[in-house]
Amino acid sequence: MSKSYKPQPVILSLREFPGDIIEHIDILARNVHEQWASGRIEEGWRYGEYRNDELKEHPTLVPYEELPESEKEYDRQTVIATLSALIFSGFEIRKKISE
Repeated sequence: MSKSYKPQPVILSLREFPGDIIEHIDILARNVHEQWASGRIEEGWRYGEYRNDELKEHPTLVPYEELPESEKEYDRQTVIATLSALIFSGFEIRKKISE
């Protein structure tokens, strides 16, 4: 790996997000956690007080509501980065109007 590598993710200011999408970031963050946890459990991981790769134990294999705030914020930032990349690439994110 190049020692001069400097990651440059596209991260928009929350002010640049359309409409009420900000109110839904926690819903999306919860889903990110659920997807991650589901994959881990399928691989044989389970809850453990400390991360242990040999025993496949992880302290954040808990419901989203039980995560420490720092872990929730990590998931929120994943959502923000993903939405930022889509918006920066020219996609529109808008709520479907019910018929």
